[in-house]
Amino acid sequence: MQQLTTVEEVHESGSFRFTAEDPYGEPEEVVVVPCGEGVEAWVNRCTHEDQRFDTGRGVPMRDGQIICPRHGSMFDACEGDCDNGEAAGTTLPDVDLAERHGTVYLTDDDFEFMHEGGVDDDDDAPGSSSHLQL
Repeated sequence: MQQLTTVEEVHESGSFRFTAEDPYGEPEEVVVVPCGEGVEAWVNRCTHEDQRFDTGRGVPMRDGQIICPRHGSMFDACEGDCDNGEAAGTTLPDVDLAERHGTVYLTDDDFEFMHEGGVDDDDDAPGSSSHLQL
């Protein structure tokens, strides 16, 4: 179980991005976003095209929905479902988390934490903790 961030930090900044090794040994970006009082984690790309939600400035969100910056499809931040735009009828791939006493942990057996921030970020560079709210 890898400690990632806190629920409070995700709610204050709007999102948290990290890179994990996927089941095929490839680096995959993951975003943690607010969901009600807690948080959820999703693979950082739209299901319609390989478009990242968070490119280093935070996940664009409005009214509890993640917005694809390319085509405007909106995904429920808690369920990952999309019911509009180019990605309608799809669901984001989820990544399992656990929250204990306000701390968020990566618990998904299919992903191994590599570093905070995006795939292209240096391991020593600060990760995405900023947000973009529309």
